[in-house]
Amino acid sequence: MASGGIVVLVGTTKGAFLIADTGGAEGWSVTGPHCDGWPVNHVIGDPDTGTLFAGGGSDWHGAGIWRSTDGGSHWELTRLTKGTMDDWAANDPGFAAMIGWNDEALPFGDSFSQIWSLCCTHGTLLAGTKPANLLQSRDNGTTWSKLDGLTDHPSAESWNPGAAGLVLHTIVADPADPQKLWVGISAAGVFATEDGGTTWERRNRLSNADAHCHHDHPAGPQGGETGHCVHNMMRAPGREDVLYQQNHHGVWRSADGGRSWDDITTGLPSTFGFPIRVHPRDPDTIWTLPLNGDMAGRFPPDAAAAVWRSRDGGKSWQDLREGLPQTSCYFTVLRQAMAGDRRDPAGLYFGTNSGSVFASRDEGDTWHEIARHLPTILSVEVLDRA
Repeated sequence: MASGGIVVLVGTTKGAFLIADTGGAEGWSVTGPHCDGWPVNHVIGDPDTGTLFAGGGSDWHGAGIWRSTDGGSHWELTRLTKGTMDDWAANDPGFAAMIGWNDEALPFGDSFSQIWSLCCTHGTLLAGTKPANLLQSRDNGTTWSKLDGLTDHPSAESWNPGAAGLVLHTIVADPADPQKLWVGISAAGVFATEDGGTTWERRNRLSNADAHCHHDHPAGPQGGETGHCVHNMMRAPGREDVLYQQNHHGVWRSADGGRSWDDITTGLPSTFGFPIRVHPRDPDTIWTLPLNGDMAGRFPPDAAAAVWRSRDGGKSWQDLREGLPQTSCYFTVLRQAMAGDRRDPAGLYFGTNSGSVFASRDEGDTWHEIARHLPTILSVEVLDRA
């Protein structure tokens, strides 16, 4: 992995890939698949140490988190739950020997099958799982404990799974306050804690419930709340707790840490999409990538790709298309598959389920394909140690 530059961290159905900016005429170099070809839902990097973490798993593998301290050359796996593989190996010595299996006790038994999201904040590594749990590690991912306050929430019995299952897919930290966190669960909504995860508050209330009293879509706002199938969420920079979310039904903004939400979908071609991205310095600049609808194919409207940008907190939107495919474009960009760097101008990156990664060095005005023919891309993040 190149040192001192931008590395795009890509999670796929067949392992992790690292796409490094070479700074030369060749542009970008791709390495992978890493993590023994495991399904990897999320890859992040610690900008202070350069340590990489990749979370994933499956019914076959169980859940685990991979760690690399040398830029991706070597990876170490911490297994957290068992999978069908363990049942086979326990009853087949030949298979057990072939895969190097041993009958070690795993810390969470078979209580979840995948790691879906990771977040490194204030010296703590956090992980969201499927089904929805929130885990924490204070020793760089070696040992883990569960934050029971979330799964013991009084509403937990009523949580319903989204199409991908009951998944804790988004973890949002406050850079100034280690006690504050927000998480997104499909399809239970947004939850927040201000005491480090001991207690949680469900935060899905509409700022103006009367304005959203009639929606035909079952995932739409109802009962004075946004739809509970939150797809992705980010905190805006600054001292105020401004949050944005792309929901199964609409794009939403909160100026009070999620206690109330305003609909900012007007001006977009669709209410449906997966990722949301916020500018690293401007709390009013955001990007999303609308798709044509959950029942219409989940590809860009009119089969022409566009990232949509707002410079005024969602009051108005502009479509950005230069360099993106404008005919016969049927890809999907999933909830964790858009990321950004902190440079000026800010860079943006997204990956598709057809295996392409696109990059913009000018805040979305123009785009270039920097990788293609990768497996289905599940997540994109950026490690920038410049």
